[in-house]
Amino acid sequence: MIYMKKLSVQGIAISVAVTILILYLMPLQALETSHIKGTLRVPDSLHVQMIKTTDGSTFIGRITEIKDNVVVFQSDIGEIEIATLKIKEIIEIPAAYIKKGAYWFPNPNDTRLFFAPTARNLKAGSGYFADYMVFFPMVAVGVTDNITIAGGMSLMPGLAIPDQLFYFTPKVGFNMNNTSLAAGIMMVGLPGEAEPMVGILYGVGTLGNADNNITGGLGYGFVDWDFADKPFLMLGGQYRMTKRVSLVSENWLLPGLEEPLISGGVRFFGETLSVDLAMLMLVGADIAWPLIPYINFVVKF
Repeated sequence: MIYMKKLSVQGIAISVAVTILILYLMPLQALETSHIKGTLRVPDSLHVQMIKTTDGSTFIGRITEIKDNVVVFQSDIGEIEIATLKIKEIIEIPAAYIKKGAYWFPNPNDTRLFFAPTARNLKAGSGYFADYMVFFPMVAVGVTDNITIAGGMSLMPGLAIPDQLFYFTPKVGFNMNNTSLAAGIMMVGLPGEAEPMVGILYGVGTLGNADNNITGGLGYGFVDWDFADKPFLMLGGQYRMTKRVSLVSENWLLPGLEEPLISGGVRFFGETLSVDLAMLMLVGADIAWPLIPYINFVVKF
C-alpha cells in the first residue's frame, strides 16, 4: 500500500509538473507568433512575400496555406513547409519588385532627376536629406501624398550665415497610374537686405513608373515676381539597369541661349541612399565648353 501511495504521489507530481510546463510554454508560443500575426496571410496575385527565418534564411514566394504550426510556402525552389515559430518576419511586396528571383527594393530617389524635380511626390511622413555639389544641402518632407515641401541654405566656405543663399521649394502633384503631374516654385533669397528674391515657377509631367520614366517640364524665371518673357524647357529621364544602378539624364533649353545644356550620368543606390555622378556641358556648333562634373547624394528617411 505504501509503495502504491508513493507511485500515486509521484504520478500526481509528474502530472502537475507537465501541466505547469504546458501552461508556461503556451504563452511563450503565442508570444513567438504574435509579431507575425498581422502579416500571416495568403497574399493576392499582385503581391509576393519575403519570409525571414530565425536561422538567417530568406525565402521569396507566396504563402499558399496556413496550418496550425506551419505555413505552406511556394517559391522558385518548390513548395516547402515553414514552422511559424521559426518565422522572424514576413514582408509583403508588389510582384513587380521581384526580378529574376531577386528583390529589387523601391527606388529611393524617384522624385528628382539631378537638379530638376520629377512630377512624383514623396509619401506623407517620408522625406530625404540631399546635398548638391557639396555646398548646397536641402531637406524635403512629404506633408501629404500630394504636397512636398523642401528647403535649405548654401554652405559656402568663408561666408557668414547672412551671406549665404536660402532656398524654399514647395510642390503639389497628383499620380494617375503611370502618369504624374505637378506644379511648384523654387524661391531663392540672395544675400543682402536690398537684394531681390529670384526663382522659378514651373509645371512638370512624368510618364512611367518609379524606375523607368521620362519627365518634361516648363518654367518661368522671375526676379521680385517680375516674370521672364520666355520659359525654361527641361526634358530628362531615368532607366534602372540593375538592382542598384540607374542611368539618369537631365537637359535644359535656357532663355537667351540657343544651345541646350545637357547632362548624363549614373545613379548608384541602396534602399535609403543614392549617389549621382554626372557630367554637364553646353552643346552647339560654336561651343567648346568643357565637361563639368556633377555630384550629389540623397538619404531618404
